[in-house]
Amino acid sequence: MARYFTDEHEWIDVDGDTATVGITDYAQSQLGDIVFVELPDSGAELTKGKDAAVVESVKAASDVYAPISGEVIEANGALDDDPSLVNSSPEEAGWFFKLSIADKGELDGLMDQSAYKSFCDGL
Repeated sequence: MARYFTDEHEWIDVDGDTATVGITDYAQSQLGDIVFVELPDSGAELTKGKDAAVVESVKAASDVYAPISGEVIEANGALDDDPSLVNSSPEEAGWFFKLSIADKGELDGLMDQSAYKSFCDGL
């Protein structure tokens, strides 16, 4: 499974034609304690770079953007009951949604792990 990152601090795991999306550990650490997550509905069509979800913390509310275009096939219902999963396991159990990939070519502009680490080191 390949993992990519955006400059808005989303991660995306690609497995065949399906992608799982969440926010990075860096993002959750900047937000602080997560108290609410608004996720897209199954069947929603997302466009790369456009709003996909909202995450609210004790500090602020932030938009989460779609790293690629596609149709939402599942939202992480566990976050409804326990939004703190985004803090405790941001890049595993705290995933936001899964989508079917509309255009794999959109992955070309995303960063790999080492490029993302360099990006964060420069912030």
